[in-house]
Amino acid sequence: MSKPAKTYLQQLELLKSRGLVVSNEDFALHCLEHHNYYRISPYRFPFTHPGNRDTFLPGTTFEQLWNLYAFDRKLRHLVIEACKSIEVSLRFRWAYQVAHSLGPLGYLDNTHFTSQLLHASTLVKLHGEMERSKEDFIKHHRHHLSMPWPPAWVIVEIATFGNVSTLLSQLRQSSIRQAVAEPFGMDEQTFCSLMHHLTVLRNSAAHHSRLWNRSFVFKFKLPRKKPAHLFPNFFIDPALPKEEAKIHNTLVLLIHLTTCIEPDTDWPARLISLLRSLAPALIPEMGFPTDWQSRPLWKNLLTAQT
Repeated sequence: MSKPAKTYLQQLELLKSRGLVVSNEDFALHCLEHHNYYRISPYRFPFTHPGNRDTFLPGTTFEQLWNLYAFDRKLRHLVIEACKSIEVSLRFRWAYQVAHSLGPLGYLDNTHFTSQLLHASTLVKLHGEMERSKEDFIKHHRHHLSMPWPPAWVIVEIATFGNVSTLLSQLRQSSIRQAVAEPFGMDEQTFCSLMHHLTVLRNSAAHHSRLWNRSFVFKFKLPRKKPAHLFPNFFIDPALPKEEAKIHNTLVLLIHLTTCIEPDTDWPARLISLLRSLAPALIPEMGFPTDWQSRPLWKNLLTAQT
């Protein structure tokens, strides 16, 4: 390696040499010690000269950099919370519909799924989860009831979000998929696409990946007619595909899904409070349209907090 490792103090001096104003060096050093220069560094981009990411705009402070980093950390926590709520709902809606339509062990029959290879791969993953599980209910079904595989409503207790999403989207019977999606007022194809996206999003957030300004590779289907009231809120611009792929449209759908699951949830209000804590100039970096505050969904939430 031609680049030697730098001490925390050297990292701070590097930032200062690039024009960053550091009024509280003890605080800045503490942040670098616990959060890593390499992790914090990408948040500098809005505060640097266009075409030169190593030179800060005049007057940029370490606190601005840190506040953006802290915002993204809080956003990840909110996203993970919403995804957990949706995952739980998806698990048990899938189990209920599969058990009643295909039988308690219907999920094992590969004739019910469009890809036998993908179905087999998913079962291998589920089997691995059972082998690793310390849950008493798994031991009860396998050892006391002599069931190598438990019924659908039991297996979902240890299945991952990704496994259930796959088992849903691969079902041959669209009527079962639609029954799972129906309480959310969504078309089953759009819903399955969204669930796949949310597994990717949740995994990114859980592994501390940046959400602010990230463009996600997997582009899910936006609901255009079902539910119709959501469509005016989405950012859609074929000329800016990277902006479309940022987190704004996902947040619109997380608000919708969490509200369907828990009508009195305060999750949207907490999201609004977090957005209000961010400098307005940084919000478009998340794929928010310039007129986002006048879009129906956001306008209603903002008005409710005034």
